[in-house]
Amino acid sequence: MKLVSWNVNGLRACVNKGFNDYFAAAGADVFCVQETKLQEGQIRLELGGEYRQYWNYAHKKGYSGTAVFTRLEPLSAAYGIEGMEETEGRVITLEFESFYLVNAYSPNARRDLSRLAFRLEWEDRFLEHLLRLDAVKPVIVCGDLNVAHREIDLKNAKANIGNSGFTDEERGRMTRLLESGFIDSFRHLNPDTEGVYSWWSYMPKVRERNIGWRIDYFLVSGRLASSIAGASVDCQIMGSDHCPVVLELDLPATVVPATKKEE
Repeated sequence: MKLVSWNVNGLRACVNKGFNDYFAAAGADVFCVQETKLQEGQIRLELGGEYRQYWNYAHKKGYSGTAVFTRLEPLSAAYGIEGMEETEGRVITLEFESFYLVNAYSPNARRDLSRLAFRLEWEDRFLEHLLRLDAVKPVIVCGDLNVAHREIDLKNAKANIGNSGFTDEERGRMTRLLESGFIDSFRHLNPDTEGVYSWWSYMPKVRERNIGWRIDYFLVSGRLASSIAGASVDCQIMGSDHCPVVLELDLPATVVPATKKEE
């Protein structure tokens, strides 16, 4: 089973920069996008009849938003997270027979950290959401989580300590999430690999010089660790300031065996 996640930073713009070509070439069973920046009816994607489309739009025009395109038919779809008003289109949860998929676009704390308190509250509610799901069946979490967890996950770590996306608070929340039973699939297979990033500033020559951050993830419930067959970052794909991240699970795409939750 192949899953792809990509912060497209405006889906309409990304479609004009090769999105459809990449989508077709990827051949994913599930393809998740973040920061769609559009409202219902503003785009019509021709993805093929086998893909079902699920959208969560922000109330504010041209802002945030998530979507999932899946060949697998979910049992149910839910939007947002319990305990927080859903106006920014940040979370889609799809329930499949033997796992949950959660597509998320975590809030940015902003350069001046004026939204850090909101970000931390969101993280608390998000973790509660994931743990509720994980108590029922395994969870696959993907998206732009807006944090570089470790110094290895960004180019200039020392210079960015305390900056948005690399504050102690945000990194601590990611540590807590992983310690709650989830696995960073890329680091699981590539524990010491440096220089692999998923986001670069639009400043001149930054991407060419690979001065980036790895802030886009696939996390999975710990009991799916042995099923991780591949976890990669398609750094060469343009069209956004982010690039796609990919997860391959050694499980059938149509029938995923249930896994009993460990006590």
